[in-house]
Amino acid sequence: MKVAGLLTSAGINIGFCVLFLSLYSILRKQPQNVKVYFGRRITEERNRLREAFVLERFVPSTSWIVKSLRCTEDEILAIAGLDAVVFNRILVFSIRIFSLAAILCVFGVLPLNYFGQNMHHVKIPSASLETFTIDNVQERSRWLWVHCVVLYIISGVACLLLYLEYKHIARLRLHHLSQATSNPSYFTVLVRGIPKSNKESFSRTVESFFTKYHASTYLSHQVVYKAGKVQKIVNGAKKVYRKFKHFKATAAARSCRPITYRCCFCGASSNSFRLMPSESEQESEKPDVNDASSSLPDGECGAAFVFFKTRYAALVVAEIVQTANPMRWVTSLAPEPHDIYWSNLWLPYKQLWLRHIATLLGSIVFMFLFLIPVTFIQGLTQLDQLQQRLPFLKGILKKKYMSQIITGYLPSVILQIFLYAVPPTMMLFSTLEGPISHSQRKKSACCKVLCFTIWNVFFVNVLSGSVINQVIALSSPKDIPVQLARAVPEQATFFTTYVLTSGWASLSSELLQLYGLIWNFIRRYVLRMNEDSDFVFSFPYHTEVPKVLLFGLLGFTCSVLAPLILPFLLVYFFLGYVVYRNQFLNVYCTKYDTGGLYWPIAHNTTIFSIVLTQIICLGVFGLKKSPVATGFTIPLVLITLLFNHYCRKRLLPLFKTLPAQDIIDMGKEDPQEGEMEDLNKRLHRDYFQLHDTDGISLQGIHTVGRDEDGSGTSGESSSKESADQPKSEPSDLSHPTLEGLPLSQIRNAGRSLSFTMRLQKRGLWV
Repeated sequence: MKVAGLLTSAGINIGFCVLFLSLYSILRKQPQNVKVYFGRRITEERNRLREAFVLERFVPSTSWIVKSLRCTEDEILAIAGLDAVVFNRILVFSIRIFSLAAILCVFGVLPLNYFGQNMHHVKIPSASLETFTIDNVQERSRWLWVHCVVLYIISGVACLLLYLEYKHIARLRLHHLSQATSNPSYFTVLVRGIPKSNKESFSRTVESFFTKYHASTYLSHQVVYKAGKVQKIVNGAKKVYRKFKHFKATAAARSCRPITYRCCFCGASSNSFRLMPSESEQESEKPDVNDASSSLPDGECGAAFVFFKTRYAALVVAEIVQTANPMRWVTSLAPEPHDIYWSNLWLPYKQLWLRHIATLLGSIVFMFLFLIPVTFIQGLTQLDQLQQRLPFLKGILKKKYMSQIITGYLPSVILQIFLYAVPPTMMLFSTLEGPISHSQRKKSACCKVLCFTIWNVFFVNVLSGSVINQVIALSSPKDIPVQLARAVPEQATFFTTYVLTSGWASLSSELLQLYGLIWNFIRRYVLRMNEDSDFVFSFPYHTEVPKVLLFGLLGFTCSVLAPLILPFLLVYFFLGYVVYRNQFLNVYCTKYDTGGLYWPIAHNTTIFSIVLTQIICLGVFGLKKSPVATGFTIPLVLITLLFNHYCRKRLLPLFKTLPAQDIIDMGKEDPQEGEMEDLNKRLHRDYFQLHDTDGISLQGIHTVGRDEDGSGTSGESSSKESADQPKSEPSDLSHPTLEGLPLSQIRNAGRSLSFTMRLQKRGLWV
């Protein structure tokens, strides 16, 4: 590829970035888009933009950039959680290390590469990009020691910054966890692999085991039930309630007035909804949270939440092996209540290792299937082979601008389109593995997407693009450094265009929220649906963390070999730093948090990138026949591995468990013996399986309509929080004409089902 092709790709992506940023600064000011660009703030603060016409709304501005940069780390921690801080620190680390690398390599290494051979240099736009790589340096060149010194500096500074960031995030994690004194998960242990007994239920088995072996600290327990159908009904009720919730906000101002909607297809009006004045309601009896049988009808399974009197006792039980059979009575600290993935708790524990193997095999098969589009994409970067295989394209490829677009822009765009299918697939595999929490599922998907992108974007592109005529790219392991040393400089041009397409353009698309903007337009102007302010997306760590770490890998591997990528990469990290901070503050809502567990992934990936860079440079120095540079690179690899081993011993354990010292200090605020009953009720309430985590109470919603028998029905829905709700509200929702919603029959069926299960539990049902 020539420099003109790279400039063409850069010009196209810069144009898209400027266009998207300008559109964002305008669209974010429009009242109809407030839910798209301020979803988190709308959900928490209930703000609305004014509808009045203001000229400022249609003028691009940079005020959002200033607000993003002014936000402190403590504010991000309070708003978006520790995972957002970790993601922000990954960007900060990347900006620091690649700023140094850009200065050293662009002003020190790049001129040596360009003038590495005695040759006539054409004008830069017509020059090949290979002249800016280490391939252009002569063999046995005396200037190769400069590359070795720069490699030492980049590796040393990267390790130092990694250690400082690791230590800072570990300190933040401990402080964040110690401040969450009311977190019920500190007192709770999830027990799986409970042995089944023919004589007693799972609940009795758990009680007998823990009262025998942990009698001094055991408080109570709550068995997990197979309540899949009931859970789906509850989730459906929540969604129905959200659809009607906005009527209650307008009830005080428009009480007893019909709400008229105009159909978007025929234009006819209908009074489908009426707001009726509230009537006195009977208080629903609040079910006892300890009596799970009254609410969970499908039977017990071999898992339970066990509650302890102190945090330290729960930690000890979670960390030790309970019996001589490690597959039974498996304990771990429970996730936070809103983070639990309930459907996977019902899976038999002995089945999980089979699921891990199956998902691993599925991921590997998917990775190899992805070789087909990647090989096709790499064929586009080689015009001579493309003309040989597709002769009818010779006329088109002779045009200068077409060849520049095909080689400089089209391959990375096609690859990015195919990569959109990767995160949903990996999320599906992670779900099938059986994680017990949503955060654990997203973290597992993050690891899978990271491995997939590194393999397919880096290794497959390097090997298939450079040795496309070979049947087996990696014929022997000992030849890997040599093959990578030959391939990486040749493919550095593709990686540069990939940074432009997948980096710059994707950030602009992330900021503009194209999918949310299109859906908002369809919902408002085509479907005529009202806003649902309770539905806000969470940040997609499983897609963004692998993307940032992949660009870090490309930056390290190409820094010394092909430093022309560094300025484009640095622009991406600076732009990402501003864009992602804005998204954390305004768009995404934090629903669950891993407690900073993404940083060990980032640390390990960065160490892998540094060691891979050193191995590739070792092969390059060998090909260039520079024994001095080769000899000095070998100790650098060993030093980096020793540094990683030290970090694993010194800092990684803080991310695997909680220190006993901090837990005991937090225990000074634990409830005393007289307050254990309150603690027990609170823990049962928090880990109630059908607990309404969204805070939605269906009490007070009346239906006035027709059942299947044609008679009018009216009733009330109840929840387990109903006893805590006020007896009357300003207004209630009625629906006099909507057919097909026999809510009273559903309610009566639920009561009958609950009564039947009570009889079964007491042995009175035949």
